[in-house]
Amino acid sequence: MATVRLQSDDVVLRTIEEADIEELYHLLYGEANPEWKKWDAPYYPLERESRESFRESVQKVSSKEVSSWIIIEVNGLIVGTVSYYIEDSLSMWIETGIVMYRSGNWNKGIGTKAMKLWIAYLFQALPIVRIGITTWSGNVRMMNVGTKLGMQIEGRMRKCRVVDGVYYDSIRMGMLREEWEQHEL
Repeated sequence: MATVRLQSDDVVLRTIEEADIEELYHLLYGEANPEWKKWDAPYYPLERESRESFRESVQKVSSKEVSSWIIIEVNGLIVGTVSYYIEDSLSMWIETGIVMYRSGNWNKGIGTKAMKLWIAYLFQALPIVRIGITTWSGNVRMMNVGTKLGMQIEGRMRKCRVVDGVYYDSIRMGMLREEWEQHEL
């Protein structure tokens, strides 16, 4: 396992350490209906894990050569996580995401900085030609992050997500390695 520490101004992305597990567990499961879950795929229920199962899950993702889930930290405080998963291993099609657990850190540019660091790292660390995000049309902040980073809408499945009785579109955004490199110049 490689230790990761990436930084842009006050935003740090870093590998999850043993000492972080309890705080991360509390951020995920400490509230019955956490505010962050209203934006992170609210059409899927939050699947609670036992502390031991959670610890095992963290250790599993952290043991990969390129960890698929790492912490976002601001001024020494865990504020969120970024992650990726492989949609198709043959083409190394990966999807990435971000969760900001503390609402006091929303709308401050932290998510954009974190995703920029994360995407740059993934393009450097993995043999990928494309990276994407999937969100829903009610999550305007996530779509704005994708746009700021140079992603384009590649797919819109209309009215296939239901949140609080309202239909929303599922949005797929992405970019190719060469688009990222050109965008970063």
